[in-house]
Amino acid sequence: MYDELAEGNVPEIWAGVDIGKTHHHAVVIDADGKRQLSRRVANDETELLALISDVLEISQDVLWAVDLNHGGAALLIGLLVNHGQPVAYLTGLAVHRASATYRGEGKTDAKDAFVIADQARVRRDLGLLRPGDEIAVDLRTLTTRRLDAVFDRTRQINRLRAQLLEIFPALEQALELTNRGPVMLLTGFQTPAAIRRAGASRIETWLKNRKVRGAATLAKTVVEAAQAQLTALPGEKLAAAMVVRLAKGVMALDEEIAELDALIEARFREHPHAEVICSLPGMGTKLAAEFIAATGGDMDAFGSSDRLAGFAGLAPRPRDSGRVSGNLRRPRRYHRGLLRTMYLSAMVSLQCCPVSRAFYDRKRSEGKGHKRALLALARRRLNVLWAMIRDGECFHTSPPVTAAA
Repeated sequence: MYDELAEGNVPEIWAGVDIGKTHHHAVVIDADGKRQLSRRVANDETELLALISDVLEISQDVLWAVDLNHGGAALLIGLLVNHGQPVAYLTGLAVHRASATYRGEGKTDAKDAFVIADQARVRRDLGLLRPGDEIAVDLRTLTTRRLDAVFDRTRQINRLRAQLLEIFPALEQALELTNRGPVMLLTGFQTPAAIRRAGASRIETWLKNRKVRGAATLAKTVVEAAQAQLTALPGEKLAAAMVVRLAKGVMALDEEIAELDALIEARFREHPHAEVICSLPGMGTKLAAEFIAATGGDMDAFGSSDRLAGFAGLAPRPRDSGRVSGNLRRPRRYHRGLLRTMYLSAMVSLQCCPVSRAFYDRKRSEGKGHKRALLALARRRLNVLWAMIRDGECFHTSPPVTAAA
């Protein structure tokens, strides 16, 4: 998370670090922009500690700046935080654009590190990185892996459908492969001939032994599909083996997602704001965990609900020029995951929260489309969530105000 740079606190030196996977390049400049140190260092604790020590020997009053806040920068940022050093963050795009304003067309790590340091020297609008609490970091790891597993599952199901379509189109059309039962069925029966030989009764028993719901209906459906195709297509045997492999892969991902859900639930409940966030209608455990993972759970880092909305991409930015005014657009830089979380929670709230539904209907009556009305609702709900966390109060609908007699 980020704090703003204090307006009156001007360091003596600035250390810019161009982050790499295996090596970084650090450049230290003074108030006049003169280089005091330029060094390439390995992404290794010993070398990074030596760099920090050498920079602090030049001056104890230093502001560090990096162009990456995760991945290869994690070790350096962790060491700087442990040493109580302030760290500013510039996006890679900002560094790239700024480089074009400096003399020379060449691009080197040393030049990029100098640009980072010099931008930190002249700019006062940069945010300072703040260490996230342990729960927020754990939830970020868990929710990121869960999203990856969900996306992998979708891709695996699409491959499974494509493979099944080549040998048994009727079955591919009959099965809903997002459900556990049909996927389980494909681990035992894949071809029309095998299904016809087994028959509905045997398939039903096989499914019941594996605790599949609606076994009788599913068995009847697949037998009807098998009776509609009497031809065995070329490559059927090998394709059936691939179907089994893919179906088992989907089931393995289902198990992993279930395990991750349990871990997310347990870790999320340990957060001090868990009950407050979950009290907002439409904000379930997984979405609430993603909210904490994206924001760190500390609203003080943003300063206001408007800044939080800007971070989520829910606060439009003006793009005026010449005679064009009042032209508002979504900012180019925002947290996609946080926007997704608030958008999905707003969509769910339409079914369970009369207040959200009334706000959405009002926006639609004003002429807004479905998506724009949902985004407006997401912004309103983010303001409410901000106030709830600030005050430590759970969500409640305000009682109607009665006029005095």
